[in-house]
Amino acid sequence: MKCELWWIGKTNANYLKEGIAVYTKRLGKYTSFDIKEIADQKNAKHLSTSELKNKEGDSILTRLGAKDYVILLDENGKSHSSMQFAKYIEKLQNASNQKVIFIIGGAYGFSDALYTRAQAKMALSPMTFSHQMVRMIFTEQLYRAFSINKNEPYHHQ
Repeated sequence: MKCELWWIGKTNANYLKEGIAVYTKRLGKYTSFDIKEIADQKNAKHLSTSELKNKEGDSILTRLGAKDYVILLDENGKSHSSMQFAKYIEKLQNASNQKVIFIIGGAYGFSDALYTRAQAKMALSPMTFSHQMVRMIFTEQLYRAFSINKNEPYHHQ
């Protein structure tokens, strides 16, 4: 299974870039993992929230393949413990999904069209994190899930 993490906009803070790089490298031991950074919309200040979400959604939808399994990281999605997330990842692998794409939306969330296209929604926490922090937190949790599934000592229970 190939995993990808997509997000809108650049990651500005070096400590987040470094953390993302650490876990991206570690994930290479378990799976093919790539990150796609989708450019911010130009003139976003002049767009309504709805227009911005639709433009971001269109930008994402045009990059998706017909067989891609899409999971939106969304505050209203299903929450998992780390152990539950590991089981979810294992289930996705066993389902022979060729490519699973996790998507972090823009500041206002996702367009209706993207919600319709996605197979699942997942919440990281009931707390709110900055979109840039979510990038590192999710990458670490994905690494943790793979290490749990391999019975490695990274996760302590």
